[in-house]
Amino acid sequence: MTDQFDDIEWRVAGAPVDYAAALAEMEARAAAVVAGTARELVWLLEHPPVYTAGTSADIAELIDPRFPVVDAGRGGRYTYHGPGQRIGYVVLDLTKRGRDVRRFVHALEGWVIAALGELDIAAFRAPGRIGIWTMDKGREAKIGAIGVRVKRWVTLHGFSVNLAPDLAHFGGIVPCGIADYGVTSAQALGKAAGLATFDAALALHRNAFLETLSCGAENCA
Repeated sequence: MTDQFDDIEWRVAGAPVDYAAALAEMEARAAAVVAGTARELVWLLEHPPVYTAGTSADIAELIDPRFPVVDAGRGGRYTYHGPGQRIGYVVLDLTKRGRDVRRFVHALEGWVIAALGELDIAAFRAPGRIGIWTMDKGREAKIGAIGVRVKRWVTLHGFSVNLAPDLAHFGGIVPCGIADYGVTSAQALGKAAGLATFDAALALHRNAFLETLSCGAENCA
């Protein structure tokens, strides 16, 4: 069976990548995809501890800036990134896939949910709340964040999934502006999973992710 990812670079960073450096590289790659001089990219990585501010960030939600705070340029509010969290930056050309940003976000959520299912974590979407959710001790808790930007129909940013980060580090912000719900991780749920294990789960469902994005001729611009 043909792998639909044959024309997309699948890159896995071997060590944490500085957030600002990663942002600059991702922006450059997106511009090259627009220009037709580079392949699309899915980049899996970690960051050193950092708080990132989306375009809707409210300074009142930055409670204790114990780590650097960087403007991300994506949608959303404040998010924490750090070791033990898998980040996925997805640089795709939506002109090939119907130019539907909502469908892209929906497909991205579905991809992460399917991958978490491989770890025996029942994750789900929650109406009115962006991100990936699961049950932790009988309460809904956030296990993954989604934040994207689309520039000239090429996507930037993507998702973050809590595998085994220090959850106390989320205490410096109101994560994604949602104060009424906690955050959790695979480790907190008793589902031990390293980065490589989760990457393999993502790879298993990556073609299904692209199939969700594919469009009929009537929907393609």
